Amino acid sequence: MDNQAPPADPLRRHLLRASGATTALIALVTTGALSPGRVLAATWPRDAFTATTFNDALKAHGSAGSTENREIVFTAPEIAENGAQVVIEVASNLPGSQTISIFVEKNPMPLAGSFRFANGALPQVRVPLKMAETSRIRAVVRTADGKQWHAQREIKVTLGGCAG
Repeated sequence: MDNQAPPADPLRRHLLRASGATTALIALVTTGALSPGRVLAATWPRDAFTATTFNDALKAHGSAGSTENREIVFTAPEIAENGAQVVIEVASNLPGSQTISIFVEKNPMPLAGSFRFANGALPQVRVPLKMAETSRIRAVVRTADGKQWHAQREIKVTLGGCAG
């Protein structure tokens, strides 16, 4: 008699691996060790993103008392022919820059984006914005020492992007 094992069935192996992984995942979720809400949604400034006025967004974000600084560099058009896509670039030359947040003063929801950077990362973002009308753009940078700095620039929009 020949003592050889039967040929392996790749589909059977795949199904066994998948069912094992699914069982482990279900066990982690039911015990509370893995919570989808905690895994998928990091804390974010909900009040700042849902604020409907520029000043309310700055207050909710904690940026109302920021100081203007020339080490924050804007690259943006002075005149945007179409507000549906206005590409701006913001870079911070401030040491220890941890976040860059971008506000569009006259938009229905002024906080357009907030970006966090790991230590040693280049604090620079390039963002396409929708702008309803000619507006002031403010970039707020938070540094490792907790201080907040900003730079601002007005961009003229000839055709609005938010309302049509």
